[in-house]
Order: sequence, then C-alpha cells, then structure tokens
Amino acid sequence: MAEAPVPLTEDEIESALHDAPGWRRDGDKITRAFGIRYHGGVALIVHVADIERLIGHHADIDLRWDHVRFAITTHDADHKLTSADFDLAHRIDTIARAHGADPLSV
Repeated sequence: MAEAPVPLTEDEIESALHDAPGWRRDGDKITRAFGIRYHGGVALIVHVADIERLIGHHADIDLRWDHVRFAITTHDADHKLTSADFDLAHRIDTIARAHGADPLSV
C-alpha cells in the first residue's frame, strides 16, 4: 500500500514557491495562468493530462477562450501542498513553453 503524501511545512512551501516563479499560493493550492488561444489551450491541456496520467497527479484546469488556468493541490493529503504539486507545476511550465503559451499575471 502506498504511503500517504506528506504536506509541506510553511518554510518548505515558501522555498518551493521561490523555485517556481509565476506560481502563486491561493490558500492550500498553487495557481498559474497562461495566455493561449482556445484551440491551443485544448492541445496544451491534452499534453498536460498525458503527463498527469503518467505521474498519477493532476491539476484542476479552467479553459477560457484566451487563457488556461491551473490550480494544484494534493487531494490525498487533505488538500494540502506537497512536493508533488511543485513537481507538476514545473512540468506544466515546460509544457506551456512548448505550446507557446504566455505566462499571465492574474
């Protein structure tokens, strides 16, 4: 049986946020938005979803006509932030760059 994910301490969260520029803390989740046209956003989401399936961790995703917003928390850790959230954030950044998405300050 897999061990439950361990929530990060406040100091660990601050350090991880420092290493994930553009991601913002919103309570017990981290968020980031990228400007991209609708159909490009769909392709971006599909690419992210493929990676999420492989690593067994997923973001909540909000697709709009001109941007995509990701929100990440660890549901299995009582909706707290874990290292898995920041790992996924870095993966999303890489995928967003590959799709030509522009980071937004929302």
